[in-house]
Amino acid sequence: MSLIQGLLLHAYWVGHYGVSLTEEQRQHASARHMEKVLAIILDQGAAPLTVPRAYEKRFFGTCRDFSLFLTSALRHKGIPARCRCGFAKYFWPGQYEDHWIVEYWDAGEGRWVAVDAQLDGLQREKLHISFDPLRLPAGQFVTGAEAWKLWRAGEVDPNKFGIAEVRGFPVIFGNLVRDLAALNKMELLPWDIWGLMKKEQLEEADFILADQIASLINTDSEEMFHLYKRNKELQAPECPMELRLFSGSEGGNAA
Repeated sequence: MSLIQGLLLHAYWVGHYGVSLTEEQRQHASARHMEKVLAIILDQGAAPLTVPRAYEKRFFGTCRDFSLFLTSALRHKGIPARCRCGFAKYFWPGQYEDHWIVEYWDAGEGRWVAVDAQLDGLQREKLHISFDPLRLPAGQFVTGAEAWKLWRAGEVDPNKFGIAEVRGFPVIFGNLVRDLAALNKMELLPWDIWGLMKKEQLEEADFILADQIASLINTDSEEMFHLYKRNKELQAPECPMELRLFSGSEGGNAA
């Protein structure tokens, strides 16, 4: 984990590290694929990836980039891992912040373990986090599917879900679909939209489909993958429409 945190900084946390981003550095987060992320890192300097970069020489991305990097590293080591899209409860009290984490398969325990690769010592201190980010406690991160179920049951205020001023039902639904696509090994950006997410108003059939996704997404069943492959409106194209939902604050508690 320290290796990743020595190469990346969250673009909206840089103020806490005394860094001001150039316009070019602000574009780092648009790197969709791991190959591009690595290319940008190595372009900052030819040192081995095991050598931490100075703050101003790092890749400036989002939670998605930390998660993508860790997922790739674990898979390279032969450990099953996957990115998850959803919401974290530890950035702002009482809020569900748009966020990405990693799950890896612990063969000894026979379960998926949730990890937040973004949370370094400084962020844990600023956020008053006492739990181990390498083993997120249950309930600290809510997947897109879990958020959808909570909303459908009327148990949550949808306006507590999102990031900055972008909140509400569209974010919950969007993260449900993004989570499904991520589990199908699509490399997404947090602001990608496509298919059903572009509809101004969902129809009854869309709600039924979303309920199906939410019921299957954490089961690891083949039906979850078949559902994705059968429905073109769920399938993320190679280059989804990018809707930059937020500009962020370089000194905030962004996820």
